[in-house]
Amino acid sequence: MGKSAIKYTYADYLAWPENEHWELIDGTAYAMTPAPNRQHQEISRNLLVEFAVYLKDKKCQVYAAPFDVRLPQKNENENNATTVVQPDITVVCDADKLDAAGCKGSPDLIIEILSRSTASHDVIRKRKIYEASGVFEYWIVDPAHQIITRFYMNEELSEYRKAEYFGREGIIAPIVLPELQIMLEDVFRSSILE
Repeated sequence: MGKSAIKYTYADYLAWPENEHWELIDGTAYAMTPAPNRQHQEISRNLLVEFAVYLKDKKCQVYAAPFDVRLPQKNENENNATTVVQPDITVVCDADKLDAAGCKGSPDLIIEILSRSTASHDVIRKRKIYEASGVFEYWIVDPAHQIITRFYMNEELSEYRKAEYFGREGIIAPIVLPELQIMLEDVFRSSILE
C-alpha cells in the first residue's frame, strides 16, 4: 500500500503522475487503489447530493474525491507538508482555506466511506491524523453494516469526543450544519440487490 520508506512532502506529491492516486500521511505515501466499488460510489453520491442541495447559496462548500486536503503539521508550510489526503467528501466553511489546488488546513467536516482495502486506514490512521490536525467533525460510513460513526471535537478543540453511531433507520445532522437533517435510509439506498 505504501510507496517506500522515504518521507515524502507535498512538493514530491505534485511531481507524481496525474493518473496515479496517492495520499500522504506523516510523509508515507499510500496508494488509493483499487477504485471504489459501485456501492461505495452510490453512498458517496447520495451524501454529496444531500450536502450540495442544502449548501446551495451558503458560505460552506462541499467537495467529492479526488479533492486534495493539505494538513500541514507543526513547523511545516504548504510545500513541505507531509500529510495530503483525498477524503470521499469534504465540507469547508472558511473560504480562506480554499485555493486552486484544494483545501489548505483543516476542513470543518470530512467523510470517509469504508471499502475493504482502506477500512483500517480510514478507521485508525486517518482518524488519528484528522483529530491531531483539528478537523472538527469526522464521519466514517460503513456500507456493509449501514452505520455511520461520528466523531467531533470537544469544547477545548483538543480531541474527539466518544464516537456516536447512526444506523439505517436513523437521522444524522452534522454538528457544523445542525439544520441539515439526513435520513440514512436515503443514504444507504442502493440499486444493488441486497
